[in-house]
Amino acid sequence: MSKKRVYTFGNGEAEGKADMKLLLGGKGANLAEMNLIGVPVPPGFTITTEVCNEYYEVGQDKVVELLKPEVEAAVAKIEGLMNAQFGSIENPLLLSVRSGAPASMPGMMDTILNLGLNDEVVEGLIRKTGNARFAWDSYRRFVQMYGDVVLGMKPTSKEEIDPFEALIDELKEERGVEQDTDLTVEDLKVLVARFKKAVKEQTGKDFPTDSYEQLWGAVMAVFRSWMNERAILYRKMEGIPAEWGTAVNVQAMVFGNMGETSATGVCFSRDSATGENLFNGEYLINAQGEDVVAGIRTPREITKIGSQRWAERANVSEEERVREMPSLEEAMPEIYKELHRLQLKLEEHYRDMQDMEFTVQEGKLWFLQTRSGKRTGQAMVKIAMDLLKEGKIDEKTAIKRIEPNKLDELLHPVFDKKALAKATVITRGLPASPGAATGQIVFFAEDADRLHNEGGQRVILVRLETSPEDLAGMQVAEGILTARGGMTSHAAVVARGMGKCCVSGAGALQIDYKARTLTVDGKVYREGDFISLNGTTGEVYEGMVDTKAAEMDADFSALMELANKYSRLKVRANADTGHDAAVAYSFGAEGIGLCRTEHMFFEGEKIVAMRRMILSDSTEGRKEALAKILPFQKEDFKNIFREMHGHPVTVRLLDPPLHEFVPHDAKGQEEMAKDMGLDVEVIRHRVSSLMEHNPMLGHRGCRLGNTYPEITEMQTRAIISAALELKREGVMSEPEIMVPLTGIVYEFKEQENVIRATAEAVFEEYGDRIDYKVGTMIEIPRAALTADKIAASAEFFSFGTNDLTQMTFGYSRDDIASFLPIYLEKKILKVDPFQVLDQNGVGQLVKMATEKGRAKRPELKCGICGEHGGEPSSVKFCHKVGLNYVSCSPFRVPIARVAAAQAAIEEA
Repeated sequence: MSKKRVYTFGNGEAEGKADMKLLLGGKGANLAEMNLIGVPVPPGFTITTEVCNEYYEVGQDKVVELLKPEVEAAVAKIEGLMNAQFGSIENPLLLSVRSGAPASMPGMMDTILNLGLNDEVVEGLIRKTGNARFAWDSYRRFVQMYGDVVLGMKPTSKEEIDPFEALIDELKEERGVEQDTDLTVEDLKVLVARFKKAVKEQTGKDFPTDSYEQLWGAVMAVFRSWMNERAILYRKMEGIPAEWGTAVNVQAMVFGNMGETSATGVCFSRDSATGENLFNGEYLINAQGEDVVAGIRTPREITKIGSQRWAERANVSEEERVREMPSLEEAMPEIYKELHRLQLKLEEHYRDMQDMEFTVQEGKLWFLQTRSGKRTGQAMVKIAMDLLKEGKIDEKTAIKRIEPNKLDELLHPVFDKKALAKATVITRGLPASPGAATGQIVFFAEDADRLHNEGGQRVILVRLETSPEDLAGMQVAEGILTARGGMTSHAAVVARGMGKCCVSGAGALQIDYKARTLTVDGKVYREGDFISLNGTTGEVYEGMVDTKAAEMDADFSALMELANKYSRLKVRANADTGHDAAVAYSFGAEGIGLCRTEHMFFEGEKIVAMRRMILSDSTEGRKEALAKILPFQKEDFKNIFREMHGHPVTVRLLDPPLHEFVPHDAKGQEEMAKDMGLDVEVIRHRVSSLMEHNPMLGHRGCRLGNTYPEITEMQTRAIISAALELKREGVMSEPEIMVPLTGIVYEFKEQENVIRATAEAVFEEYGDRIDYKVGTMIEIPRAALTADKIAASAEFFSFGTNDLTQMTFGYSRDDIASFLPIYLEKKILKVDPFQVLDQNGVGQLVKMATEKGRAKRPELKCGICGEHGGEPSSVKFCHKVGLNYVSCSPFRVPIARVAAAQAAIEEA
């Protein structure tokens, strides 16, 4: 039996269903499902994602040959249901062709509407509908879309002008009109003729008139768009595998541009920015779907309450609102009632917030799409917890609904209220995606990308409206500001998906791309000037506005409690100061997995004493300098232990090579010589002698402690005495002393002897004891290979996956940027191994070392403390191999907590 490549749907029947997203794409699977549950959907068919991969394997001609019988049969089925014929002049059927990947990729790939039109068919459509304006408007849209998408006439850079848009603007100027809708039937005929002339001039070929030639061109263009730049970038951002491919959805056209009883819109069953349980969306009378999301016309609100909120923000009177911008609820009350009923039905069916597209054709409602809507981090948490409270989902589903990395949005600063009260409001727009953003004005996406990546500048991307071509600039911008477009425009939807602050539809903005200026009420702002955006209120402020730490709400706290209930893996934090420890504890950290003691030396008297220790050429001199550092170290440890309220704190002994603590520039060396009362030549000679050819593999870590045991003695004394002094205050602490960079068991044992002897001496001095552990950092492959031997002495392992990755791959962390982009592009590497744990290599060392270590010492505590400790897929791997904890930066603790809970649920 030959492989099935085409799945049909229509009239309440479907060959597919919702759980076939990998094969039919999200859109195709949901179109089938909507048919099965009784939602009105134009009939059509889906070409599977497998065919997309075949397209890239065997080429266009072979794919058309494979598809032809099934596609022609599926078109015939649509013809029967719609009582019209594809390519017919007298009774024409028009089609839409849309992409549909397994994961939602809004605006990233291409769509063609009104397919099947030519000079003869348009006349037949007029006779059939009696609506010449609608027919010619559909024809000009089709030629423009087909020219852009299939014939490659879309601009590829900011310097290029869209030839079709230029022709529209030229004709509107000739006719003295402002809106596309003001053009007459005769004007639209002229426009189509000019469009086709432009196609001939630019491509050298006439615009295709055969309906099936048009269809195959459109289908293949959708497959091609899977590999366009913006789709590749979006997949990289969202972690969507390229091998998934896209499906193609072909449907009978329904028309929102047939006059005043027709419309098109986008709606959400809940607020995708805040999570509020409020049906909302936007629509346009006498328009097609692309008009709403493209931001070319300002859409109207669907609900009356939404329209009233808009009027309040825009300072528009109620009378003017009802006259100029009535809601769908007011303009088409019967349609609104049906739309409201069906959106409730869809949310109830999918048990999640739905993002829906619809068209009203001469008073009949059709649904074109439903999908689980993109949402901000704030909305994600609120919707999950609200659905749980409403009994629509259970606790495990609520946890699984969370994308751990999106929690990052909730942990970032917001505008300080005092600073906000003093800020000058430039203008207001729509609060399209919440958050606070401050940056320099930039008008072009490629400039935003360059300034951010080359100069580290914080930028606000300012556009009339964004398009998918702006994705790279949107990704690096602090926030996005547009003059046009509503809450469902491209800028708004993509910003929410990215967690970027966005203000859209700020109509008072006058943007001059050529002069690179932004003018509001006569005041000019130039590229490079600072502005600030409040994505929660829609306000735009002059200059930079101060921010403050975010505050967690009840929903967030409830989610964290749920995560604790289901997770087995503990989450600790990497923290080197009392302040960082306090932040980590407030986010739910159950200990410190890595306290880097070297970070405590780089200030004031401490760095001076440290440098004296380094420059000393005798043990006595080093001990004298270390004695001055001791009280500072002890105080640092007391601050950290106190903030952790009895939870374990893993302190790593001094790790970096000594040359990092001394100045390498002439001025710094002169200052150091003056401060220490030494000749500058002595300083230069000592600094020079510390330099190594390969310091990452040189005199550092336990090698430093074994050659200068007095350093280990001082640090141990500081740790143990800090814990004992806190005990006198009634504050308990649980220190774990970690030896870095062990490769040979004897390196560890040498350090352990120093630590335990020093601890006993301190216990005797204080007349008291505390419990403590001595363990090691596994960051050298040899240590993983001989973990059973090391575990005979070490009480815990902490995997330093940053260095373990570096030494396993042989990639320098500092230099990988020179070749990593090429490796990712060529798919030599799928991800940056320093960001996402390499489970097949580095991960196997972690697994093996844990198993070997516990074979020798069953109670061995194991965790990781590299940057991977806050990356969700890495956290899940750590759960799978049985580690006790992961440790990450304080602000990633909530992310790791949810990932740990998801790992336990997925395992069960």
